[in-house]
Amino acid sequence: GRSKNTGTKIFCITGNVNNPCNVEEEMGVPLKELIEKHAGGVIGGWDNLLAVIPGGSSMPLLPKSVCDSLRMDFDYLVNQKSGLGTAAIVVINKDQDIIKCIARIAKFYKHESCGQCTPCREGTGWLWRMLERLAKGEGTLKEVDLLFDVTKQIEGHTICAFGEASAWPVQGLFRHFRKEIERRNNSDPLVGRRDVKIPYLIDQHLLEKENA
Repeated sequence: GRSKNTGTKIFCITGNVNNPCNVEEEMGVPLKELIEKHAGGVIGGWDNLLAVIPGGSSMPLLPKSVCDSLRMDFDYLVNQKSGLGTAAIVVINKDQDIIKCIARIAKFYKHESCGQCTPCREGTGWLWRMLERLAKGEGTLKEVDLLFDVTKQIEGHTICAFGEASAWPVQGLFRHFRKEIERRNNSDPLVGRRDVKIPYLIDQHLLEKENA
């Protein structure tokens, strides 16, 4: 491995791979080599890769464009705004719904929150519920911005690191797949009208009257 990233690491490779496995490898091993050599490759081939969570569910995901040259050590992943974490690699291919994948993770953190810290207790519920709406295309662009703001209200405002663990997966989704979120929720009648302030649940008839 590289300086400050020497030795070996036990990697757990799961998700959309042909042969999920645990394997001990040298730190700094290329992600592509790790998956293809030990896990039988991505289901559907490397070109069918959508994203990878490189270090357990709390680490921000990385898209294929980053994974093509990704090396699995602490410093390299930090530079990509993610982390090695537990070295539990979750491979996500193009057959999956990336928003639903992160919504499922958000649901897990909502369930596991001890509830002591308000930002985590309330914020994890917000993250899960809003991601579910966005996954179904029932959200608005205003909610997209609000959801990211919620992650920032959780991060750094809790006693333990569980708060960050719940926020980072959502931040990774926004960092790399925001366009997909906006595309799926582009039927919002307020698109392009950020100046309009109305309740969360709008009266469609009043909105049509206003736009007439």
